[in-house]
Amino acid sequence: MFNYVSFVRPKTFAATFAAAALLLGSGACAKSEDSGDTVAAGPAPSAAQVVQSASAGSATCALDQYGASKLDLKTASVGFSQSEKEANPFRIAETKSIKDEAAKLGITNLKTSNANSQFNKQIADVEQMIDAGVQLLVIAPLNSDGWDSVFAKATAKHIPIITIDRKINATACKDYLTFIGSDFAEQGKRAADALAKSLGNKGEVAILLGAPGNNVTTLRTSGFKDEIAKVAPDIKITFEQTGNFSREDGQKVAEQLLQSKPNINGIYGENDEMALGAITALKGAGKKAGDVKIVSIDGTKGAVQGIVDGWVSAVIESNPRFGPLAFDTATKFFGGEPVGQDIVIQDRAYDESNAKTDIGSAY
Repeated sequence: MFNYVSFVRPKTFAATFAAAALLLGSGACAKSEDSGDTVAAGPAPSAAQVVQSASAGSATCALDQYGASKLDLKTASVGFSQSEKEANPFRIAETKSIKDEAAKLGITNLKTSNANSQFNKQIADVEQMIDAGVQLLVIAPLNSDGWDSVFAKATAKHIPIITIDRKINATACKDYLTFIGSDFAEQGKRAADALAKSLGNKGEVAILLGAPGNNVTTLRTSGFKDEIAKVAPDIKITFEQTGNFSREDGQKVAEQLLQSKPNINGIYGENDEMALGAITALKGAGKKAGDVKIVSIDGTKGAVQGIVDGWVSAVIESNPRFGPLAFDTATKFFGGEPVGQDIVIQDRAYDESNAKTDIGSAY
């Protein structure tokens, strides 16, 4: 029998893990205070805790609303579009999760593509899948805008679209079925809390921005800035530049940062890859572990190891293992059960108190 737990934003890392242990240790479901909907969280470490988004309220989408028909996924043609090449640990884990869950469920007709960070290619890839007769699309979008041609084709054939990890700027239950991913503004806030704590609420901070053109970058930035202004007004953000979610670009930007501001106190990397690039730049500049406090988002093994080694203060997870939740949502939908229009996962966090013991949960 499942236990149900109302989940709100923990104020500390300890609170985060106390709640996580309660949920995952009991095989629980997470329940939203806003919507009352529940989604099975599954065993750690492969599944995230889930809450319904406050902005979505109790909004759901059913077959008749979407214009779709009942379908057995095992015999269906399913398309998965990945946005970036599987060089980044996040993308490796995400694609593996989709493929593994499809195999587990006996879905034999899974078509996959990779846009290799080329948006025009991703649009073409998805349109080709639609033309080839897919009956469900799972998309990890590169950009949040520019999907109108895909929506037109998919709507004409009543093909449900599940977007994962990045949200598309469109209307749920009309242009697409649902979004499954993290609360990116919340991630930014939690990163701000962690960096402020590590700096004693004062100092100069740089932001290594993610790639432009998607809501992840926008919300991780606004969430961070809003929270810093609220909890640590003596921390000044004196440098911002995009590192495109890339380790190589993160290193280059950090090298420029250290030339212009050699006494910078803290770095907020909007993903782990950029933060790891920044560590390389810090080492090249003769800095020692801890000289510059670093907080990042993702939860890769490399970044969590950075905490163990003293280079990183904290990492806010962004769980990429969407396969079980995406296909569970699709199964319910095609079976006639309404599903949430906005499904948000509650990510864990790592700091010096748990990095060494919990690195096995990283990806």
